[in-house]
Amino acid sequence: MSKQAKRKLSAEQSKELLSVLRKRFEQNMNRHKGIAWADVETKLKSTSHKLWSLNEMERTGGEPDVVGFDKKTGEYLFCDCSPETPKGRRSICYDHEALESRKEHKPENSAVGMAEDMGIDVLTEAQYRDLQKLGKFDSKTSSWVKTPADIRKLGGALFCDWRFGHVFLYHNGAESYYGVRGFRGMLRV
Repeated sequence: MSKQAKRKLSAEQSKELLSVLRKRFEQNMNRHKGIAWADVETKLKSTSHKLWSLNEMERTGGEPDVVGFDKKTGEYLFCDCSPETPKGRRSICYDHEALESRKEHKPENSAVGMAEDMGIDVLTEAQYRDLQKLGKFDSKTSSWVKTPADIRKLGGALFCDWRFGHVFLYHNGAESYYGVRGFRGMLRV
């Protein structure tokens, strides 16, 4: 079975996921002012592989929701909106290179690797800051964010959290991992 064939939900799974997404969309209208669910649903139904990715976001605890619309590309932006970094994506290092560099006590995966497997992108620092304008996320946890190549080349990686009414950006060794650090993803549909 091809990778693309595996990335498809059954009709029942799709129906169930659309119901969850619709309910979350309707309960959080402040995240997507001026966007109609009917338009989002129409787009989702025409992109089964994107539904699969959204299901992966949901399955790992991300609580994905629409957070914007890109007028240039005509794409809806879905982001993990769980109050804390998704539970199913914690205790992971930053990327594959960091994972391979650990000789012992390796985490099971990396943020970049999981995001690629799920068909989503790790949030950038700017996207993380924009998300915080829609609510308060990661007040007890932290999330890896896309790290610039020059920092990564030197062995570092960046993460953010929300403390004391502000977004804080920090650095750590890319191979580090903690039970309260994961990552948030973005999916363009």
